[in-house]
Amino acid sequence: MRSIRGLQRRVRILRRSAALVGCALLAVAAWAAQSPVAVPPAALDNPKAAGVLQTAVVAGGCFWGVQGVFEHLTGVRRVVAGYAGGAARQADYETVSSGVTGHAESVEITFDPERVSYGQILQVFFGVVHDPTQLDRQGPDTGTQYRSVIFFANEAQQRIAAAYVAQLEAAHVFGAPIVTRLDPLKGFYPAEGYHQDFLLRHPGNLYIVYNDLPKIRDFQRLLPALYQPKAVTVDVLEH
Repeated sequence: MRSIRGLQRRVRILRRSAALVGCALLAVAAWAAQSPVAVPPAALDNPKAAGVLQTAVVAGGCFWGVQGVFEHLTGVRRVVAGYAGGAARQADYETVSSGVTGHAESVEITFDPERVSYGQILQVFFGVVHDPTQLDRQGPDTGTQYRSVIFFANEAQQRIAAAYVAQLEAAHVFGAPIVTRLDPLKGFYPAEGYHQDFLLRHPGNLYIVYNDLPKIRDFQRLLPALYQPKAVTVDVLEH
């Protein structure tokens, strides 16, 4: 049974790539539609200060690319792909892919608050990770599991995130309204091991080439002060 489930999971990955083989132009167009935007720093932010490591959880489309971008953020210690927004019993790739679990493909970012602030994490999130104006989709992926969400862990994160969304909206940074949700974090569940560091381990995957590698380049170009060339990695997790 375990081997059959493993095969089914890999078939889903192959299908995701195969869809791009048949629709390469569509994928390119999808990326063009979510071109990166030079977003300003958050006006309201927590000051950088020495302290215990903190975490941030966000969702913005397929977690392969979201994880891959944040693994290049200065001050980040670990980025884990996973699921948030639904129940623990449904936190697996097959079930989440149905789109009816309430989960979103998410990442948990562990960071050093002395080197990077929560506001700077959100600046990368809105600037290069995804298009916050796309509702329940991102590029070629559609469904609520690909929605844009900031899962705040405390009142400070909620306050900074809400203020930043309001700041970007007031400045008309994007050509359409921001649809990013702000939801309380009720739990984060790591994804299966084969999803972890997927961009780093499979840079030639067509999905990665068309949709995610451009984000890495744009990160380096638009926010060089926050970019670190050497990506952090996560140990492969058992699931």
